[in-house]
Amino acid sequence: MSSSRTPSSAEYSTLEAENRALREEVAQLKEQPAAERAQKQERFRTVFENSPLGQKIITPDLVIRQANQALATMLGFESGKDLVGRRILEFAHPDHIADWQKLQERLWAHKEPSFTLETCLVHQNGSSFWCRITSVLFPDDGAELGYTTLEDIAERKSLEISHRRLYDAQETILHLAAHDLQSPINNLQMLIELLRLEPAVQAAAGNDQKTIQELLTLMERSCEAANVLLKDVLYLGQIEADRLEKHRTDLGAYLDERLTLFRVAAQEKGIELVLELPAESIHANIHADKFGRILDNLLTNAFKFTPTGGKIQVRLQQHDGHVRLIVQDTGLGIPEDLQPHVFDKFTAASRPGLYGDTTTGLGLFITKQIVELHEGKIWLESQEHQGTTFFIDLS
Repeated sequence: MSSSRTPSSAEYSTLEAENRALREEVAQLKEQPAAERAQKQERFRTVFENSPLGQKIITPDLVIRQANQALATMLGFESGKDLVGRRILEFAHPDHIADWQKLQERLWAHKEPSFTLETCLVHQNGSSFWCRITSVLFPDDGAELGYTTLEDIAERKSLEISHRRLYDAQETILHLAAHDLQSPINNLQMLIELLRLEPAVQAAAGNDQKTIQELLTLMERSCEAANVLLKDVLYLGQIEADRLEKHRTDLGAYLDERLTLFRVAAQEKGIELVLELPAESIHANIHADKFGRILDNLLTNAFKFTPTGGKIQVRLQQHDGHVRLIVQDTGLGIPEDLQPHVFDKFTAASRPGLYGDTTTGLGLFITKQIVELHEGKIWLESQEHQGTTFFIDLS
């Protein structure tokens, strides 16, 4: 049998010193990565918090684990801490929830290392804005989290929308020029051919100059129809491409001045034109020229369908916190089946007036576009043979 020897006190001291040195070395090895980690985390925290872009870290179920001040500001909150624990879907626009579901699928289901999309978020005050989202996966204590950057692209999107509207307006102009101008031009060509046969025409009419005058009148009307259509088409392209610069305006004084020419027309046609204004002035932010087009279109429409002896009223009111403009006539009214289509582009509800007035079917569509550019709304009430009332509400 072998016997074990008990270490001497000196040997114990040496062993203890070696163990102590080993523990210190291990501790240093442990502390070094921790210090490096802490340093890296501090650098990350500084970049994360001070970034001008929205930054967040989300879990696979789209819960916000961390958010910076820029993101909080974008969404209308005081601090990124206000967003922690909430799902990003709470701030997604209802029409764009699928964008986040797609991001979730691409990152965590398909394991794509990064994913970029453009989507729409909703501010705490209810307004929406476009942003570009870039997300990357990264490991964290056994879990896979998403590091997401959000860039506000509202200005770029606004330019894209303006360019798209301008392009659509140009397409509209080309479509109308090719289609709707065809009829008056064909009429002109036909009438010109008849005038070339003037001797035959005069012979058929018994040398009656009245026939020639009738042909010339028809030519004049065809030219007028083409001219009116061109003006409406060009104006449509203009309003769809423009942004409004609005100014505070006394609407009562504005309406009174705008009705000056229509008062002359009312006298000529034997129609009563009445302007009703409240005792106190009402002001609103409008683009004077374009808002004038609203009134011109509605009154022109009223005169077209109101017979002699009829009445047209223009009323200005305050109603439930809105400015309300009302244009009412005692004319022919609009058939019920046509009313839903009155504001359509190229509307089938377009009809000739009582006095043979030229119409393009674009007037009320243009009116609606201008009202919406003023952040207002327009609607109508009408009964056949009793008249029509148009309502406009402005904020």
